[in-house]
Amino acid sequence: MDFERILYFLPGVLLGLTVHEYFHAFAAYKLGDNTARDQGRLTLNPVKHIDVIGLLFIIFAGFGWAKPVQFNPENLSNPRRDKAIIAAAGPLSNLVLGILFCFALRAVLESGVAPSDFIGHLYMVLLYAAVINFGLFVFNLLPIPPLDGSHIVFSGLNLSYDTETKIRKLGLPILFLVIIAQNHLDIPIIPIMPIVRALMGLFGVPGW
Repeated sequence: MDFERILYFLPGVLLGLTVHEYFHAFAAYKLGDNTARDQGRLTLNPVKHIDVIGLLFIIFAGFGWAKPVQFNPENLSNPRRDKAIIAAAGPLSNLVLGILFCFALRAVLESGVAPSDFIGHLYMVLLYAAVINFGLFVFNLLPIPPLDGSHIVFSGLNLSYDTETKIRKLGLPILFLVIIAQNHLDIPIIPIMPIVRALMGLFGVPGW
């Protein structure tokens, strides 16, 4: 990724990861667990959420991570249901951000303001932000550990602790294989980008 694309890319990914983790923390707090709040994660300060190595991986390898939000299931009134809500809160926040960025893109396109370098750069920042947040939404809902989708699926299954632990141990190698196949071998195992394009078109930014 060249330097200009990195500059377009960073605002969307920093905001997307920060809001994603904040809403995990917010959901846990609202459901009765103060762990994330006590660890300083109930904030929109990116420093509290961004993992530098994970961010570098996102920029240069096409995938990465933020600092995971921790919570204590014993503080939840309905652990199975509440774990699913906490897991879903992050991806859903990215979906909302993606929609908002699409609206912002449409506003720029329909503003009637004369094209300029500033408008062009603004458009690209908003475009990348929309694509990144829709991508985070789709990717994190995959039912592969440790992604949020796996927590949602496991909350609906009556698996033993040992069985769930064994599945989770297999999840990370499987996830890496899927990412490598998608990004470097060009094998379309999971149609993340077609779904992102469909969402962009649905919210008024077709043909990007």
